[in-house]
Amino acid sequence: MGELTAAAVQGELGKVADAADAVQLQRFFKTGPGEYGAGDVFIGVRVPKTRAVVKPFAGLPLSEIDVLLDSAVHEHRLAGLVILNGEMARAMRKRGADIARQEQIIELYLAAVRRGRVNNWDLVDASAEFIVGPWLLERPRALLFELAEQESLWQRRVALLSSFAFIKAGDAGTTIELCERLLSDKRDLIQKAVGWMLREIGKRVDRSILTGFLDVHAPAMGRTALSYATEHLPAEQRAHYRSLR
Repeated sequence: MGELTAAAVQGELGKVADAADAVQLQRFFKTGPGEYGAGDVFIGVRVPKTRAVVKPFAGLPLSEIDVLLDSAVHEHRLAGLVILNGEMARAMRKRGADIARQEQIIELYLAAVRRGRVNNWDLVDASAEFIVGPWLLERPRALLFELAEQESLWQRRVALLSSFAFIKAGDAGTTIELCERLLSDKRDLIQKAVGWMLREIGKRVDRSILTGFLDVHAPAMGRTALSYATEHLPAEQRAHYRSLR
């Protein structure tokens, strides 16, 4: 392994890129005009290969991770986020916790989110709960409501997916509040995220919290969100909530 640089990461990804996969990925991630991933560029590296490539790059300087996040190439940005996840995990595991390092990571990540570099659902889903979620677990969560108030599809999805870390810790309160605020956003990727997080609350925290939410909100929920949220409920109960729309 040579120097720990963004260019080295990009070079290693280039070695395993596949032009045929690039065509399929551009179609899958909706990169056509007017679609949510419009204009994004893929070189054709699947997620397992990306994760394998970045393993030797643990400790990549944050400035170099930022270079990856500013790349026009989707897989470069994903690689940067995967490396950043590892940096956050290490900073949190350090004896006494390296708060200053965690703050640097959070600032870098949020800056990338706000300038539109974490800009597809896989990028959000692969990073938000592992970077923002753990950081806010024992802190005030106003940041998530600020993100949820933005018009940006990706900032809103970051808010929701960050709260997955709370759900996994048995805390559903923040997610419920976020879902209530975002229920009227009919964009498909927000509807899916709302329904997914509600479903996980029912699965991991308490099914009565999910059904309590549905008792109040099911009539106003979009079809997609309701379908995702009720997926693990018994058939009769699922049919009941879906009939309320």
